[in-house]
Amino acid sequence: MNSSLFPSDAPAKSSSDMVIAHCDGGSRGNPGPAGYGAVIEDAQGRVIARLSEFLGKRTNNYAEYSGMLGVLDWCLKNGQRRLRVVADSELMVKQMQGKYKVNSPDLRPLWEEARRRAGQLDRFEIQHTLRGGNKEADQLANDAMDRGMGRAPAVATAGESSPASSARPSGASPSPRPAASGSAPAATRPPRQVLEGFVKNGVVHILEGELPDGIFVKIVRE
Repeated sequence: MNSSLFPSDAPAKSSSDMVIAHCDGGSRGNPGPAGYGAVIEDAQGRVIARLSEFLGKRTNNYAEYSGMLGVLDWCLKNGQRRLRVVADSELMVKQMQGKYKVNSPDLRPLWEEARRRAGQLDRFEIQHTLRGGNKEADQLANDAMDRGMGRAPAVATAGESSPASSARPSGASPSPRPAASGSAPAATRPPRQVLEGFVKNGVVHILEGELPDGIFVKIVRE
């Protein structure tokens, strides 16, 4: 394999035929409801796949690695042998590059599986970007978390692909598969509701009405 992570003596080929995958993962609570998203483009910048998957209760770093594993799995199953991953997780990028050690027992099997899958490609590169460079992948990750929490995504994503079942390394729990593309109707967020209440000892008390589970609230001080 000729790769920036797995160097060889073979001369490097042009990167003009590489697919580019922007991937992102997140968790609401860390650990909490987690998901990942990825946008895969061909060498001409055309989107060829969008991945979005809810992972259950996981950490941010677990979700970041799951996104990269989902991309690697898609490439292997779709005959894409040359891949550049763009991610905003500096920890994951530098661990994959061998610059940081992987001390977490939760991340170690994911890192090993990612290295194994990357080793099956003809070429694999990974680079860091700031969060602003991964906006669509971030939105897909948030859409996955919304689905897992029973909320409609803020914006229905056209052309979203259901990722192939990603084999997890031994000891890692499999994540639920996302809904297939087009299975959920497009929807908008429900209208905002204003409730009155007060805070005592850090606890919010609602004067009238009640808050259903799994929603986000904004508290305004009067």
